[in-house]
Amino acid sequence: MKLSDLGDRICILGPSNSGKSTLAVAIARKRGLEPVHLDLLHHLPNTDWEPRPKTEFIALHDTAIAGERWVMDGNYSICMPQRFRRATGVILLDISTPASLLRYFRRSWFEKNRRGTLEGVRDSVKWDMIHHIAVTTPKNRRRYQAMFEELDLPKLQLSSVRAIKRCFSQWDLAM
Repeated sequence: MKLSDLGDRICILGPSNSGKSTLAVAIARKRGLEPVHLDLLHHLPNTDWEPRPKTEFIALHDTAIAGERWVMDGNYSICMPQRFRRATGVILLDISTPASLLRYFRRSWFEKNRRGTLEGVRDSVKWDMIHHIAVTTPKNRRRYQAMFEELDLPKLQLSSVRAIKRCFSQWDLAM
């Protein structure tokens, strides 16, 4: 699949620490799209990942999807129906739980300026996040896979870190 086949409003879904934000920034740069990181809309800046009130998050989300050219990374199933109605293409990153955990530890310990990070926050290893990746994510994976399969949009599933790297290469994306 060519990157252009996904259109100008692309959703990137997948487990925590799968590379959604990195891919979104690379696609945005290549295609001249606006990168939208749902984690940044969902959480208050300068907090330790404190969620915004739900109505405020949904309003920010709906404003973002009203645009004509964007690539949006994140899940947040509460907003998926309206996001999918506006989307022109979807990418599902479906890397393994061990790979997500490894990426989480690496970013928490070594990446000071990672893509999609919350303003004013320095990532650190948190047991809640480990639990989310190891326990919650496998349950969500099945649900997101079912949603992905039902979508009648151009879509691409990348099921390994190697497949994601191959996609970067094929689409000539810069990290």
